Amino acid sequence: MSTAFTAGEQHWQARLGKLRDVVRQELVARQLERELPAPPVRIIDCGCGQGTQALRLARRGYDVTGVDASADLLARFERDLAAEPAEVRGRVRAERDMIETYAERAGLSRFPAVLCHGVLMCADDPEPVLRALAALTAPGGVVSLLVRNGDALAMRPGLLGDWAACAAAFGSDRYANRIGVGARADRLAELAGRLAAHGLELTAWYGVRVFTDAAPDDAQPPPDLPALLACEERAGRTDPYRQVAALLHLIARRPEKGTA
Repeated sequence: MSTAFTAGEQHWQARLGKLRDVVRQELVARQLERELPAPPVRIIDCGCGQGTQALRLARRGYDVTGVDASADLLARFERDLAAEPAEVRGRVRAERDMIETYAERAGLSRFPAVLCHGVLMCADDPEPVLRALAALTAPGGVVSLLVRNGDALAMRPGLLGDWAACAAAFGSDRYANRIGVGARADRLAELAGRLAAHGLELTAWYGVRVFTDAAPDDAQPPPDLPALLACEERAGRTDPYRQVAALLHLIARRPEKGTA
């Protein structure tokens, strides 16, 4: 069971805990805290990987199902889960499957919250994944998407002085990511339209990694990390800064039954 992400998986694991990963995970966690319904509710994390967000949410009292295609990342998730207290372990289930296949399971109950972070960028066509996410979302439920920002695709190579890649990024939605995998970016307005076509209304969006995206892959979190995160968090919810963030965190909601 492999995906477009598989080729870069080892490079991804080597970067866990480094500055760029820490900023991404911490900012997404803070933004989720603003947007998710209060626990306890059921959450599915589609493309959960090593389970960083799933474990954070389980510690907060959510019942979390993590789904991923990677046996290696799920094994890492299970090892970390085994170190948690029994009450946290009891709130987590990890399953190996493709998102699209999981959504087609007969008799599957829809979820009040559906997460899908860092998956669409590896999908040549986002529609099958978006269709699956919509199918998994209960009436009144929330969807959380983390995608590469297609409206700022030239920022990273420009900040790194890679002018050929910078020039190519203008007007494109394709790029070579830093784990060696060809990837795709999404533009906010276009993705909002795609979500609406699946009955999901965009209600909020944030930028992630406004200031730190060009940091070296091996950069460690600095001693003043709390101050750095405070600035990243503020920029991620403030125009014009969030518009040039490397990643976009979108929150969409399915209307309750009987509403327009």
